[in-house]
Amino acid sequence: MVTSIQVASTAGQNRAVPVVWGSVPQRNKNFTGRDSLLGELRNRVTSEVTAVLPHALQGLGGVGKTQLAIEYAYRFAGDYQVVWWVPADQVALARSALAALAPRLGLSVTPGRIDDAVADVLDALRRGEPYYHWLLIFDNADQPEMIKEFLPHGTGHVLVTSRNHRWQSMADTVEVDVFSRAESLAFLHRRVPGITAPEADRLAEELGDLPLALEQAGALQAETGMAVADYLELLSQKAVKLLAENPPSDYPVPVAAAWSLSVTRLREQMPFAMELLRRCAFFGPEPISRDLLILGRYVLESPLREALADPIMVSRAMRELGRYALARIDNNRKTLQVHRLIQKLIRDELNATESVQIRNEVHRLLRAADPDDPDDVLKWPAYETLLPHVEPSSVVESTDPDIRRLFNNIASYLYNVGDTRGCLATANKALEVWEAAAGEGVRDRAILIAGRRKADALWSLGEYQDAYEMRRTTMKNMRQVLGENDQETILVTVGHSADLRVRGDFAGARALDEDILVRTRDVLGEDHTVSFIAANNLALDFELTGDYDRARTLDEKTLQDRRDFYGRDDDPNVIFSLNAVARDTRQAGKYRQARSLAEQAYHLYQQVTAQMLPKNHSWVLLQAKDLSVARRLDGDFNDALSLARETHRLYVDNFLSDHPDTLAAAINLGNSLRRVGDLEAAADLIERTVEGYRRVLIADHPYTHASILNLAVIRRQIGRDTGDMSLIEEAKDKLEDALAGLDRTLGSAHHFTLTCQSSLAAAVADLGDAERALELDQAVLPRLTEVLGPEHPHTLMCAANLALDLRAVKLERQADVLASETLARYRQALGAEHTDVLEMAKGNRLDFVFEPSPF
Repeated sequence: MVTSIQVASTAGQNRAVPVVWGSVPQRNKNFTGRDSLLGELRNRVTSEVTAVLPHALQGLGGVGKTQLAIEYAYRFAGDYQVVWWVPADQVALARSALAALAPRLGLSVTPGRIDDAVADVLDALRRGEPYYHWLLIFDNADQPEMIKEFLPHGTGHVLVTSRNHRWQSMADTVEVDVFSRAESLAFLHRRVPGITAPEADRLAEELGDLPLALEQAGALQAETGMAVADYLELLSQKAVKLLAENPPSDYPVPVAAAWSLSVTRLREQMPFAMELLRRCAFFGPEPISRDLLILGRYVLESPLREALADPIMVSRAMRELGRYALARIDNNRKTLQVHRLIQKLIRDELNATESVQIRNEVHRLLRAADPDDPDDVLKWPAYETLLPHVEPSSVVESTDPDIRRLFNNIASYLYNVGDTRGCLATANKALEVWEAAAGEGVRDRAILIAGRRKADALWSLGEYQDAYEMRRTTMKNMRQVLGENDQETILVTVGHSADLRVRGDFAGARALDEDILVRTRDVLGEDHTVSFIAANNLALDFELTGDYDRARTLDEKTLQDRRDFYGRDDDPNVIFSLNAVARDTRQAGKYRQARSLAEQAYHLYQQVTAQMLPKNHSWVLLQAKDLSVARRLDGDFNDALSLARETHRLYVDNFLSDHPDTLAAAINLGNSLRRVGDLEAAADLIERTVEGYRRVLIADHPYTHASILNLAVIRRQIGRDTGDMSLIEEAKDKLEDALAGLDRTLGSAHHFTLTCQSSLAAAVADLGDAERALELDQAVLPRLTEVLGPEHPHTLMCAANLALDLRAVKLERQADVLASETLARYRQALGAEHTDVLEMAKGNRLDFVFEPSPF
């Protein structure tokens, strides 16, 4: 195992650095003292007694907790293979930072599954694979209860910085206090050239040995050459004024006084830098991109507009802020960062009118940096930059529709990167604030979009009933407020069709999607991405209602439209449509052709996963599952099983265990195990799948009933092999219940219903009731012929079984004629060497199975 990378140091010696180093702030070149604290922290971290606990640096603001954590990371970096910094003052930031660690640990990341990525990271750290020695630092974790679930356990170390004393009951806590006087003196001697020992001692006394205040004072004196006596006189005046007029509550007087002196000098020397600092006070305490501020040349008023358009002026302002220690400047990352206490002091200095004005300006800056397309993966880095500042700047409080659009875009971004819970929390916050401001019953565009996003998040979290109610209400309001043809109305309606499919209303979803496709093409045009989505959904409805030819025709058109639109055949959207065509072809019974198309799609996705998509992306997994089914139906049982195992494993690792796609992968694996003779494993897996459908879908959902068909087939086969007729009797009873359910929910002519009826005939025949088996198969065959066509394998399968029924009741001549004709057509359809053809030739009964399509 790689433990570190060796690099040459400036002293000519080799030092170890971590293999993975992420987002740790720049080391403070003025860091002084704290040796006893660092020693105590190191002893506790490495102690066998406390090593299993998280370690917390706890203390008041301004005492240097974050700087101590940074210094620890750099000083002991050589002892770790992974050092990772996690901003923990917002849950969304913590989740995002942890998810970003996944690829650095060699873990696959699925877009849209950030919670799974976080879980995978925590599991990998727990197991110590691939790195045994790791350090995670959670900075500013002031809400222990909200961040506790993200703290990893296992082979490495966790360090937390926080002002909250509640960490004392949850972690091994190291109290961080002000500097010792010796540390204060050492710092000032290092920071202020020429300062005498008595001067340093008096300055430290006046500033209460508070590191942040000492940094402010040292910077001002170092940069201006101000005499210590003059500084102390000014400091005394400022402290008295502060205590008399505006007693600080959230910060110590020394910080406020020292800050006030630095700000006074900055305001005198460069007013533009002071105005820039005021704007920074309304961002989050995380680093602020310099490019984000420069956007003010487009959206702010004069004279700030002109100043921000001058790169020389901006560079000078940044230099001045750094000189006076009012902001931490990172020239490598092109960011500046203002301490939260300094931000609070600046905001408290402003009157209400000034605060509102500056906060609105910050909102405009954030909106100017918004790419306004959270669905485009190439725009996600921009949203990652915006995310830390949206909540602290109170964007949600804005009544400007354009600023509210930014907040909704952030919710969409969180949804797209897989932070579904973060999306839900953001949408809920928007609805809470905006509905209260608008008044009861008022629904504007922003509120409606937030409602759509909330419904999307609920659906992804498996809260299907809540999603259904939320989306139905939102759709109704959108139609009234925005109109039928607004793009937002179209999108919420497209989502509502998925609600209907989950509820088992395939016919209702089809009717809705037929209408929405016409409207989408009329409003947006046939070559719009939303039109492609609408067409794909309608084709899926055709598939679920058994109209496979229409499904294939529509999917083939969408495939060609997407090829024309994207200009290539290896775009993920194009491959998605190619797989849909392959699935339609398989459902129509053309197994060889379907497998060929599915293999083509599979190889294209394998190329794409090396460049754009991870191997566990939901589209990639769906295609792999469909290919496994196609291989199995084409008679290639071993390759089908191998792919089914791998695909099911990836689904289990990356999706909810009861997610419909995970359950579909489990059914495919169970069907594959049955074909290679592993009946007990197949029965166990599919029985758990049936229970999964019952948990996640409504009790009367067609998939809940249809999945019983697969379990009954296996139970019946085990019963035949072992002579246990009770298993066959049990299978018959289950099939009768399933048939009643399918007849009730889909109708007697649906493909699922007819195959279930034929399976029931097989169970009845095994129990010796040849007359009833004949009656059932005779009723099914003409209807399957009408629904699927005479050459479909399921039609031929039913005909083959009917021939056996005829023979069982001594109608030998009819049985011979039907068997001969059916075998010839079966060979033509599947090939003479196909397993099902060979089984029919031997006189064995053939079995139907259920292959679920996605919702």
